[in-house]
Amino acid sequence: MADQLPKLVNLYLGDALWALMIFLIAGFLFTKRSTLRISLYAATFCYLIEISQLYHAPWIDTIRGTTLGALALGYGFLWSDMLAYSIGVGFGLFLEKLMLKNR
Repeated sequence: MADQLPKLVNLYLGDALWALMIFLIAGFLFTKRSTLRISLYAATFCYLIEISQLYHAPWIDTIRGTTLGALALGYGFLWSDMLAYSIGVGFGLFLEKLMLKNR
């Protein structure tokens, strides 16, 4: 199915969904915070994970060499991932505001 999606979607959808997942987890963890603050927490977390990919020491590269470590920490820094994270968190923020508005 992935070969039927546009290449741009294939490249960035996973990162955007990962950021949306972080937004949802932050919402569950910080139930008393505003939606805007939760989106800031999620975006900051995603950006810090991406920035951490600039650091390469044997111990962290060993963690990244595992499946779980690679999924959680990624491999290498990409500016385009920052955009995908922004889109994912922004989508979560938009949906939350839309759902609260319709209540």
